[in-house]
Amino acid sequence: MPPHTGVAFVLNANQKFLFEYIWITEVSMKQILYALIVASSIGMIQPAHAQKTEFWMSNEATSVASFMAHKDKIDIISPTWYQIDQNGFVSGEPQPVVLKTAKDAHLTIIPLFALFNPDKAHALFNDAKAQDALIASLLRECKENGYDGANLDIEDVLWTDRDGLSSLVKKIVDALHKEHLQVQIDVVPNAPGHSGETAFSTWMFQEWRGAYDLKSLADSVDLICLMTYDQNTRWTEPGPVDGWVWTNQNLDYALKSVPKSKLSLGIALYGYHWYTGEPGFDGKDRIPHPTADYISYANTIYLRDTYGGKTEWDEEEHTPWFFINRDQMREWFFYTDKRAFMDRFDLAKKSGLQGVCAWVLGEEDPAIWDAIPAKR
Repeated sequence: MPPHTGVAFVLNANQKFLFEYIWITEVSMKQILYALIVASSIGMIQPAHAQKTEFWMSNEATSVASFMAHKDKIDIISPTWYQIDQNGFVSGEPQPVVLKTAKDAHLTIIPLFALFNPDKAHALFNDAKAQDALIASLLRECKENGYDGANLDIEDVLWTDRDGLSSLVKKIVDALHKEHLQVQIDVVPNAPGHSGETAFSTWMFQEWRGAYDLKSLADSVDLICLMTYDQNTRWTEPGPVDGWVWTNQNLDYALKSVPKSKLSLGIALYGYHWYTGEPGFDGKDRIPHPTADYISYANTIYLRDTYGGKTEWDEEEHTPWFFINRDQMREWFFYTDKRAFMDRFDLAKKSGLQGVCAWVLGEEDPAIWDAIPAKR
């Protein structure tokens, strides 16, 4: 280090004193280190924001194996163990080995409770007795199994049930908070807050995006998991699973209503494979049938290498993609690799969010684990 280099130490605003500059001429590095240790010990230097990593996990063997191998990189584990119905009935149970391992590793355990049905959701929103049954079941499962709370994954909800969803969530939060339990909710990205002009945009808003009142939900829950993925699926033309432009638009929109400390950015660990589907040979009419399947990173790379695909990087969307030719037909792949994952991981950190939430363990590029800092 050259002579007379200025090193500034930024201290707590509440402190009445600070180190202005240490002019390094003949001061040894040991003295500087000692000053840092003293400052840290008396609370003068504050630690950087610790970004939380949350991963959802299925009961598939690959998902469980990934959890077991990388639990030291995970803060919050959200296993997909439970289903909810219109009567408030909760079905499911923990995987015992995973539960014990998570507890031994001192992870925060917040299982996912899912309901994906507009008619059942509507019935639940309008049935106080069913809501009471649901809350009782949530409390029972949390207490009996030592969970830290519940992750509510209520999707495919009509926009007309927006207030009903918010009301149910507040009722759940009030009950669980009394028992010192956390509540998270997973929300479909809904920027710009209204439908566009296409039929697809209208359908997406009416049945998927329009039900989430971000301000109301943020006032109730401990954390909103913004599911910034599935931008393009089997319902669309080939494209990024979670394009950079789209992700940033939805993050900016969410931050208008949700405090940064209550927002977690969703990251896809998977991809989609678009191909020409079977055009209804068993029926009377033949119809065009381009379609897509959800696909893991491992299977994506297997098909790429088998059929001679060449990965490209989309600079605008921060995502890898390629195509292959099979049976003289072109097939397209968009997916998440380490580079795409870390771009979004760093975006959440730069934005000062609570952290990231990634779907789903077992589907990921193994290289992401080298980049995620160990938690313990």
